[in-house]
Amino acid sequence: MSPELLTSAQNPKVKRLLALQKDSSLRREAGIFVVEGRRELGHCLAAGFTVDTVFVCPELCGDGSVSGSVFPETVAAHGRVNGRGPLARKGQWEGWSKADVSGKTDPEAPPSPTGAESRVKVFEVSKEVYERIAYRGSTEGVIAEVFTRNLSLEDLHLPDNPLIAVLESVEKPGNLGAVLRSADAAGADALLICDPLTDIYNPNVIRASIGAVFTVPTVACTSAEAINWLKRNKIRILTAQLQDSSAYYDCDMRQGTALVMGTESTGLSQAWRAAADAHIRIPMLGRLDSLNVSVSASILLFEAVRQRQA
Repeated sequence: MSPELLTSAQNPKVKRLLALQKDSSLRREAGIFVVEGRRELGHCLAAGFTVDTVFVCPELCGDGSVSGSVFPETVAAHGRVNGRGPLARKGQWEGWSKADVSGKTDPEAPPSPTGAESRVKVFEVSKEVYERIAYRGSTEGVIAEVFTRNLSLEDLHLPDNPLIAVLESVEKPGNLGAVLRSADAAGADALLICDPLTDIYNPNVIRASIGAVFTVPTVACTSAEAINWLKRNKIRILTAQLQDSSAYYDCDMRQGTALVMGTESTGLSQAWRAAADAHIRIPMLGRLDSLNVSVSASILLFEAVRQRQA
């Protein structure tokens, strides 16, 4: 059977997709976020995330058909089951609401579907609808709704002498996405987002990270939880700050290390400064006294890489 074709932005399925893109509270309640683009969705699938629904624009998929998109086949090959929560069971989204997509477990629900019934839902969308739902036009006609997966600190499985990036109160999705790219490039073992002011499944985070949000184990927690966990695991805490600090390249980063960065406007809280094993700084030779947090993260992470490869 051919996928249903959606030609109107007023279609409930399309309206719900747009709402998930814009509303972090709806994403949390639904337990679902939106991934746009072949590359990003490929990283998402490789990381083991579960896809619920794929929207494909045939005109942008290479050969003008759904089969021209790699992702319906790729999703099917991964065998992801979409039978989680009321959203996956409904099949129709007419009259959707936050209550309908809350993702709460229903004890009366039937078992998760298997076999043919467990396939990811696929819808075709017209080019006009795709232009309405896409953040950018270069994503080759594929957008998916994916179930969230929230890691805790105890879910992290670390190697000896791990390298961890820590951000306190990060607010801008673009900054978080850029830090994730750097963490992936440097082979960081995890990113801790403490007291976050943005949603890690914000579409801007996914786009700015080009999918690194799926390749770097990322945990949202409080600063107190992160400090206790790092101390318990004997991971050295290095805080980036201008006051009472030494040049970053004079600090040994070859052992288990957490590189902690705050916001450009207020820096790190006193809790992190007090918990630090060492304070480090990036020398500033110009008139300004700070770098973008994503630039700072790149410099510090790759100094750790340099030391560990020396």
